[in-house]
Amino acid sequence: MQVLTKHYPKNCLLTVMDRYSAVVHNMEQVVMIPSLLRDVHLTGPGEQAQAPDLYTYFTMLKTIRVEVDHGLLPREEWRAKLHGSPCLWDHPSPRACAHKANEAEDDEAVETEEAGEERISRELDLEAQFHLHFSSLHHILTHLTQKAQEVTRKYQEMTGQVL
Repeated sequence: MQVLTKHYPKNCLLTVMDRYSAVVHNMEQVVMIPSLLRDVHLTGPGEQAQAPDLYTYFTMLKTIRVEVDHGLLPREEWRAKLHGSPCLWDHPSPRACAHKANEAEDDEAVETEEAGEERISRELDLEAQFHLHFSSLHHILTHLTQKAQEVTRKYQEMTGQVL
């Protein structure tokens, strides 16, 4: 397993991010044949019957690791990746995209006035919002780290590797 070289306080987000990256890197090193994870589900207390298979977890964890290590994709690339097209509304013609964009601009003008009033009240609550998102990110990364450890453990059990 990759050794953490940086030392941060235990509950520091950077520690959680480094640990996640190290555990997923270890998972990638251990899982030599990812296709063996297809149609294999974690069976344990609290696991849902409809949970994704381990291969789905494996690919998701690797994708998230790239973003944790290298930063977020630019917004346009992320949208294109999600929708398979740079146009958010999935219309085949550029004219349809432009029409929808114009409608969106009109809606934005109306929303801008309302947003100004809401912005003032939101700014007063920025600290609470930050704490909520920060603690949520900490929790999610910790949960994903555990999933990466479970995928690694299950693969080792399946292949008879020493634990």
